[in-house]
Amino acid sequence: MVITGGNRGIGLATAEILVAGGAKVALVARSREQGEAAAARLGENAELVVGDLADRAGVAALAGELKERFPDLRTLVHNAGIWPSERVLNADGFEQAFFTNHLAPFLLNHLLEDRFRACGSTVVQVSAGLYVKGRVDPDRTPTGRDFHAIRTYADTKLANLMMLPLFAERWKDAGVTVNALHPGVIRTGLGDRRGPVGLLLKLVKRTWQPPEAGGRPVARLVTDVPATSGAYFEVDEETPLAPVALDDSLARRLWADASAALDVA
Repeated sequence: MVITGGNRGIGLATAEILVAGGAKVALVARSREQGEAAAARLGENAELVVGDLADRAGVAALAGELKERFPDLRTLVHNAGIWPSERVLNADGFEQAFFTNHLAPFLLNHLLEDRFRACGSTVVQVSAGLYVKGRVDPDRTPTGRDFHAIRTYADTKLANLMMLPLFAERWKDAGVTVNALHPGVIRTGLGDRRGPVGLLLKLVKRTWQPPEAGGRPVARLVTDVPATSGAYFEVDEETPLAPVALDDSLARRLWADASAALDVA
């Protein structure tokens, strides 16, 4: 099992639950130091894969290493995500959150697709209930021309979630299952800020659930794979996607734009 962003927060909590159940887990982390500490904490059934989902080159390098090290890649959890406070463009010219939260898992799915098909893999997208507040403008959102310190996170999570039905359709005859979930309102470092706003956020987060609470539904979706594919779960309950995520025309435009920009079929 491979978990991106597996060195802390929900990713690490998910890995702890899976390892406790006897699974072997690979943690993908940008920081070797933090990743090694997380893997050591989990014991001999955990290992580190250093990988960065910040740009196209990083995703390609990660995909290559995963293929080399894990020919039997049966489970991938897309957990890595960011919530930036300001507009930053990555090496490819995309707004960073749009790339990391949306394009990186899209590209990784394509680069690993042959393994998924060969193994009948399970793919899980860790999403966010805030997607319902998102609005994606395919001419502005990819480069952050409509960047907003709060709304952009919702926009990018919406874009990622709109790919769910399309991947499910693409893989329906390949034995590959892809589902997504909102794990709850969880106390992690995501979206942390400096200054007075950051202090207020820390106080608010004290009322939120710990990472372990978010790890449980992710681990359940990995170990108790539903018969359906393309489903969305609010914690443990399968829930219909909100209308904002069901715009098929926009979803296909986002898919086509991503495919062209990333040179994947």
